[in-house]
Amino acid sequence: MIYAYNEMYLNDAMRNMAEMLDYAAERLAMNMDDFFALFITSGLAEQFGKGTPKFVSGLSGTELAMLVLEKSGMEMEFPMARIDYECSTAYWCGWVLAYYQWVTGQTFKEIHKTISLAEIERLYPTLHEASEDKFVDTVKQLVRLKQYATKLQTLRKAAGYSQRELAECAGINLRTLQQYEIRAKDINKAAASTLAALSRPLGCRMEDLLENSLMI
Repeated sequence: MIYAYNEMYLNDAMRNMAEMLDYAAERLAMNMDDFFALFITSGLAEQFGKGTPKFVSGLSGTELAMLVLEKSGMEMEFPMARIDYECSTAYWCGWVLAYYQWVTGQTFKEIHKTISLAEIERLYPTLHEASEDKFVDTVKQLVRLKQYATKLQTLRKAAGYSQRELAECAGINLRTLQQYEIRAKDINKAAASTLAALSRPLGCRMEDLLENSLMI
């Protein structure tokens, strides 16, 4: 297998990515996906993904976060770096994300298009004590699932509804329906009243809208 860069830098890269995201989320109170978009557009993500020593090892994660914001033209007072990361989900997200990028060899831009930090964070309760390879396998499975239409989308199109038309018929928020169709929200956790409202115009049973659960 060909990895993104030399393994000798991997632990430093995982630690720095973890610290960078933790600093952005916990110290700067930034949305992780918003910050990560800045990381990508700053050009630093490309350098980090190639294993450029300055960025995966030479700077600390906190310094890297500051550099991202400086390159993005954001002027602010930077708080001190955190010391204790034991309870930080953001730290875990950065740790496993750096490992995933190293293993797959994808760019961070490519990865961010297929899975968001918010989605990675939702995996924390079930995977934070698992191995990094288990995380990689789970994300690969998630990405494969995204390549297939949801049952809701399939049934909607078969019934001849646009998203807006179905949302109006069902009396639910259009954005909510869209999120269910792209799996940004888990329809398996939808209220029974929501499933009933969707199933009526589609002429299906409520259980017909449920997705096969991802096994973790």
